[in-house]
Amino acid sequence: MRTQYFIAILFATALYWMYLLYEPFLMVITIAALLAVSTATLQKYFEKKFHSKMGATIVSSLLLATLFFAPLGYFLTNLTIKLNHLNPDALQNVERYVQHFIDNPPSYLHFVKPYIADSLNGFDINTLTTNALHIAGKIGAISAGFVKNAFLVIVFYFFANYYGESMVRFLKRIVQMSAEDSKLLINELSSVMSVVFYSIIVTAMFEGALFGIAISFMGYSGLLFGIMYGFTSLIPVVGGILMWLPFMIYEFSLGHNANAIFIAVYSVVAISIVADTFVKPLIIREINQRVSKDEAGKMNELVIFFAIIAGLASFGFWGMILGPAITAFFLAVLKLFEARSRECELKEDC
Repeated sequence: MRTQYFIAILFATALYWMYLLYEPFLMVITIAALLAVSTATLQKYFEKKFHSKMGATIVSSLLLATLFFAPLGYFLTNLTIKLNHLNPDALQNVERYVQHFIDNPPSYLHFVKPYIADSLNGFDINTLTTNALHIAGKIGAISAGFVKNAFLVIVFYFFANYYGESMVRFLKRIVQMSAEDSKLLINELSSVMSVVFYSIIVTAMFEGALFGIAISFMGYSGLLFGIMYGFTSLIPVVGGILMWLPFMIYEFSLGHNANAIFIAVYSVVAISIVADTFVKPLIIREINQRVSKDEAGKMNELVIFFAIIAGLASFGFWGMILGPAITAFFLAVLKLFEARSRECELKEDC
């Protein structure tokens, strides 16, 4: 008995120091592990295709790296160039239009005039133009942090894919969970995370394409702003507004009233209402039906939809992975509890 206590103390001590050692990387490791679970079917496909676990892992990691870095690199490069060549006259036109709108608002908006004036008090467009490089530097610093985390995610993702099966077998041995229970947990989490991963990619590309195509007809770079809209669409509630509102104000300042009204109405109706509210759950349901073969293991698409939103609101960008994972794990534990309760009911001694 004393030996068991000693081993338990050693284990607790080792666990504590392991936590201190890896605490800065816990979020990254968790995201990488969940992404490996999400793409497990893709990893198995590559293993069959290349007949090599190492080759399949390298291809999966390169594919994920391309997914992260290619759009981000294109976006940052073009954004930095545009900020460095910012035209002060264009910003002056925007300032004049906004100021004129504030001074002479429509009759139905007179009540908000004092609030808008107070909020814009001290705003100087010349200062904004002068500090364009400083703003670009801040954006670059934030993006550098994201790139660093994304790089670490890909590194840990590589190891999670390559050693994943061995780690799962080891965890099964030390947890001493029955094969049926462990299979339930793994299948539940794997199916949900696969649905989440593919649905996020498809919906971001879909909404980005809708915005990019519309904006390209107005003379802007459809690829650049489509990628930007795809990323901002992951932000709950205000994601789309961050893209179409500046376009609307800028087009109004140029006197292109038809373009401004079109981009606002199109973004709100076609993208925010139709695509995001109605089409997105349909996409999740379609992917859910294709990915989840087991009917009992399927999670309702609306639950996944709200889990993604809750995760983004609670954990930021990576919350789109963590939210559904936490929800799926909770529901899987409830199913285990339900199964154990039924077993107890069938036994006379319980």
